[in-house]
Amino acid sequence: MARQQHAAAPRKGEDALSALIALVRADLDACNRLIVERMQSDVALIPQLAAHIVAAGGKRLRPLLTLAAARMCGYRGSRHVNLAACVEFIHTATLLHDDVVDESALRRGQASANALFGNKASVLVGDFLFSRAFEVMVEDGSLEVLRILSAASATIAEGEVLQLITQNDTTTTEAQYLRVIEGKTAALFAAATEVGAVVADQPPARQAALREFGMALGIAFQLVDDALDYSADQQALGKTVGDDFREGKITLPVLLAFARGSEEDRTFWRRTQEDREQSDDDLAHALELMRRHGALDDTIRRARRYGEQAIAALASFPDTAEKTALANVVAFVTDRAR
Repeated sequence: MARQQHAAAPRKGEDALSALIALVRADLDACNRLIVERMQSDVALIPQLAAHIVAAGGKRLRPLLTLAAARMCGYRGSRHVNLAACVEFIHTATLLHDDVVDESALRRGQASANALFGNKASVLVGDFLFSRAFEVMVEDGSLEVLRILSAASATIAEGEVLQLITQNDTTTTEAQYLRVIEGKTAALFAAATEVGAVVADQPPARQAALREFGMALGIAFQLVDDALDYSADQQALGKTVGDDFREGKITLPVLLAFARGSEEDRTFWRRTQEDREQSDDDLAHALELMRRHGALDDTIRRARRYGEQAIAALASFPDTAEKTALANVVAFVTDRAR
C-alpha cells in the first residue's frame, strides 16, 4: 500500500484527531497498556487515584505526537511506545499538581482528583507518576532522551512558578505571558515530538524541526485554552468556565483587553484581578470588554499563526500519512475555539 500523500486537504477538528489515532492505533493501544501496568502499586490509593484521572478522558494528544513523529521519521521499533507513556505520565502528574494549586473542582468535566481524594493524595500520586516516568526513561537507556524529557519536566515547573509570580499582576507583559505558556504547556509538546526523532536516529536539524513543531503547536494549544476560558460552555471546556478570571490569571485575552481599554476598564481589571474583589456580574462584564476590544478574536488569530509555524516546521520531512496527520492535527487544536 502506498504511503505517499501529497497535497491532502486539511482535516478539521475531531476528524483530524480521529485520523491521527487511527494511523497509530496499535502503538497507542500498546502505550495505554503500559500506562495501566506502570501505574499499579501495592499502595491501593495510588492506582485508584491515578486511574480516576486517566479514565476521566483526555485525548492522549501528547503521546500521540510522540508515536506519530517517530513513525514519520521511519522508526519501526517499540521504544517510542514506552516514551509516549513517559510523556503521558509527566502530563498527568502536572495535571494532578495543577489542580491542587488552582483549587480546581473539575477536570475534563468530572470531579477533579483533589476534590475526591484531597490535596495531599493528589500531590503525592503526582510525584509517583513523575517517578514512574523517569524509571521508564532510564530503562530506555538513551541519555539524549533523558536529557530532553528531564529538561522539559524542569521547564514545566518553572512555567507554573512563573505563572504564580505573574498571577494577579496586570503589569505582566506579553513576553512574560508567552514565557509562562512556553514553559507550562509547550515544553512538553516540544519534548514529545523531539524524542520521536531521537529514537529514529534523525540528524540534529530534523530533531530541531520536530521540536519547533511541538513548541508552536503547544503555544497555539494554550492560547486557544485561554480564550476558551472566557468563551466556551462548561461541558465543552471540561472545567468551570471563568476559572482563570476568578483566580486572577493574567492570560493574553486579559492583557489585550487591559491594554486597549479605557482607564475605567483598567480600574475594573485591577479590582477583579489584582485585588480579587469580584461580584457575580464581573465575569460577564469581563467578557463584554474582551469582545469590545477584540481580545478573544485576536488571541485565536495569534494561535492560528503559531499553528501555521508548526505546519511550516514539517516542510523538510517526506510526504507521508504521518506527516499529513501531524499537520492536520493543528486544525484540531485551533478549531476548538469554534
